[in-house]
Amino acid sequence: MSGSASLPSLPQRSVVDGGLVAAQVRINEGVLWVWGEAYPLRNISHVGLRHRTVDKGAAWRKFILRTIGWLILGGILAAVADTVGTIVFFVVEAFLIWKLVSVLQRPTVYGLVLNTAGTQHDAIWSTEQEEIHRLIHEVTKAIGNPDIAQTVINVAHAVQGDLIQQYGKGSIGKAGHSGSGNIGGS
Repeated sequence: MSGSASLPSLPQRSVVDGGLVAAQVRINEGVLWVWGEAYPLRNISHVGLRHRTVDKGAAWRKFILRTIGWLILGGILAAVADTVGTIVFFVVEAFLIWKLVSVLQRPTVYGLVLNTAGTQHDAIWSTEQEEIHRLIHEVTKAIGNPDIAQTVINVAHAVQGDLIQQYGKGSIGKAGHSGSGNIGGS
């Protein structure tokens, strides 16, 4: 078709490590592009920040309960199976400790929240709060002046992965997340 406007290229995404990706967020011709998602600036009514942190108290409680249970079962196993039981006992306890440490070392993640027509969207997540603050500033500036030239914001510590929240208030089970859009339960 001649005379038709071309679609902007999709913002880039490249895997860095540990579920982190480098991403580009673009503001072009009155549209905010976050990976494959397009948010017309005129439809955005609120821009904000959300953060998720590890519930360390819950992690410790789970570890203590599992350890007490394993001390009972593993003690019986070690008494019955002798040397092999003792080795299995220590291997499982080491695994429980490793699980606790891996949960406690997870970083806080920060999200860019966009409200459009009464619907809240978690547009992108990062382990660096400053990256999300910069996005909030740039999007707010673009909403106030939608005719500005194209802006590209690099998010070097974007997060992609799954959110698993199975216990307590707000339980959603396992939710897949690509780093953009809302987190939805499965």
